[in-house]
Amino acid sequence: MGSAILFADLKISGPLLRAVGDLGYVEPTPIQLEAIPVLLAGRDLIGQAQTGTGKTAAFALPLLMRVEADLGVPQVLVLAPTRELALQVGGAFQDYAKYLDALHVLTIYGGQAYGPQLRGLRQGAQIVVGTPGRLIDHLERGALRLDALRTLVLDEGDEMLRMGFIEDVEKILAAAPPNCQKALFSATMPAPIREIAWRHLHDPVEIRIASKTATVETISQYYILLKEEQKPEALLRLLEMEEQPAALIFTRTKAATVEVAEHLRKAGFLSAALNGDMSQELRESAITRLRSGELNIVVATDVAARGLDVERIGLVINYDIPLDVEPYVHRIGRTGRAGRSGKAFLFVTPGERRYLKIIERVTGQRIEETRVPQSSDLERKRTERFRARLEQLMAQKDLSFYRATCERLTEETGLLPEELAPALLYMAQGTRPLRVPKGVFDRAPVPPPARPRRKVHPPQMQKTQVNRKKAHGFKGQERKKAPSHGRSSRPERGK
Repeated sequence: MGSAILFADLKISGPLLRAVGDLGYVEPTPIQLEAIPVLLAGRDLIGQAQTGTGKTAAFALPLLMRVEADLGVPQVLVLAPTRELALQVGGAFQDYAKYLDALHVLTIYGGQAYGPQLRGLRQGAQIVVGTPGRLIDHLERGALRLDALRTLVLDEGDEMLRMGFIEDVEKILAAAPPNCQKALFSATMPAPIREIAWRHLHDPVEIRIASKTATVETISQYYILLKEEQKPEALLRLLEMEEQPAALIFTRTKAATVEVAEHLRKAGFLSAALNGDMSQELRESAITRLRSGELNIVVATDVAARGLDVERIGLVINYDIPLDVEPYVHRIGRTGRAGRSGKAFLFVTPGERRYLKIIERVTGQRIEETRVPQSSDLERKRTERFRARLEQLMAQKDLSFYRATCERLTEETGLLPEELAPALLYMAQGTRPLRVPKGVFDRAPVPPPARPRRKVHPPQMQKTQVNRKKAHGFKGQERKKAPSHGRSSRPERGK
């Protein structure tokens, strides 16, 4: 069996390799492995792959290598069906390009003021990511020019079709230069999308990737919605409540593995980092210690934990949500192996809910929402553990000396045994006090405001209602058409 192909083997430039290394990428996904060489060669491409299989890097990395930084005009245009996806793709381009000089990425979508978008275009953005409706607005204004466009990418083509953007997409494709490279990515390939490919793509290479997204039924999956700054405390509380022999925690970057592992060590957990910057000897040592019980927790990146199979692991925590679905499946697959049961938790910040929905949709499994353990939960758990230790101690040890000591203390202090016991209990509680201070996780969630329900009348009643309003002199039934001042009166789409 040959050695794995790395990003470095795909002729990716040094600055881009450094950026993807910071993100923990080493081995390309199947769609990246097949698409990157095609796009680097300048060929048109049809890529059929599920959302969450690494499509963004599959087109972003090769296209970044083809951009001329000293040419301040749009050279790459990416069409996305929604504002959220446009922001995600634009953010990915910025992450990959962070070591490239004088390269600017601009995200354009409806619902945002025109001013910042116009300034970004005037300042020479070479990569533009946007929703169809707002892109057409800028094309009609003359603010967005495609004369020097080298590559146009249509991302999530089937979603464009479902949301009714196909006419807009056709208009933008027709405005691109004839020699412009084009790439179309879609999870499915309905007939209208294939027709677009036939009309606008020249001799495209077609790639189909089967997504490996089956999750193990013996794994209970949960997600916790929280803010980024709440993750460290939430992790401590979750680990304390979940009584598992060993746990595996996944972070997005190598630096984060070290930070999280140190945070856990300071809190008294036996933990260690596992990442690609560590020597092979250190990595093997960490895994050996996890198997033997010297370690209970390993904090790892996806690549470092690949192929890890330790029977003790009963808990997986996704400290950072993975950007693709397949890594999520691989992560939680570190538990629940060989028919054993396991638990997997996913930390999700408010801006990452879309990734959660993608994971649920592609895997076909619903992930149950849960909350961070509250202080009362921790107090109950600590009291149970203290009682178990106490019962074990009384059953196994001769306590006659300590009983005599207590009797002497009650005589010398004048305290009753029931007054002395709480003080001794306080002294014996150890590093984790039985009483837990209240914090942000103890606040009751505020329910969202109820939306007013609009009363829907049958067609005959609606007509009667309108006529009644007119009869009573209601104003505003007919809206005067506002002057366009040279702007398109077509409603914005792609918000």
